[in-house]
Amino acid sequence: MSFAFAVIIPSRYGASRLPGKPLLEIGGETLIQHVYRAANKSQADEVIIATDDDRIEDTARSFGAAVIMTDREHVSGTDRIAEVARIKNYADDMIVVNVQGDEYGLPEAQIDQLAQALNGNPDKAMATLCERIEEPQEIQNPNVVKVVRDINNTAIYFSRSCIPWSENKAAQHEENSTVYRHIGIYAYRAGFLKQFSELPVSAIEKTERLEQLRALYNGFKIHVEEACAPGGIGIDTEDDLQRARALHSSG
Repeated sequence: MSFAFAVIIPSRYGASRLPGKPLLEIGGETLIQHVYRAANKSQADEVIIATDDDRIEDTARSFGAAVIMTDREHVSGTDRIAEVARIKNYADDMIVVNVQGDEYGLPEAQIDQLAQALNGNPDKAMATLCERIEEPQEIQNPNVVKVVRDINNTAIYFSRSCIPWSENKAAQHEENSTVYRHIGIYAYRAGFLKQFSELPVSAIEKTERLEQLRALYNGFKIHVEEACAPGGIGIDTEDDLQRARALHSSG
């Protein structure tokens, strides 16, 4: 890379749908260790786990990770990352990639792509990735976040509902080439993170439970690229965990 960037992995213990998931094991290793290893394969200059839980801190340090303890009251992973950016005193133009602590099997190529995408779009506050939905059942699954972009690859909206919506429900699966799954990793500049953490939580962010909507609501642009490689599995439910374990067992 011709520029420096950091990866920060926000990780908390008390997820409502799957409590303690960073420490759940897949193939004999915790989920957070799998995510940290993938991030370390990227071209990032440093990788940091940001948590508010002593159990996660102890586990992360046991496999050699850099850890920064953060406030327990953050409402989103981005707010947690903003605190780390302040602690590290990053320059405003420093690129920070948010690799969520529940993305099992995330390819390092996506991390590098994301950093490059933001670096190449100086008019955007954030960048993220998406991929076409191939499985019909994912279209109506609220745990699969969807995104719609404009002609310039700028996000129009993110939702847990199906967007774009089709009147012809029977043919919805045949139209899935127009439905994209949002891959939950982000890149920001440190200067924007300071702004983001000072913005009030918007009504649409509360309703959808999607932190990126705070940026859109306040007029910031998010660049969205189609991922260069297939994504991993976002671990939100017990079913997701079992899919990841089966995938790991199959080699």
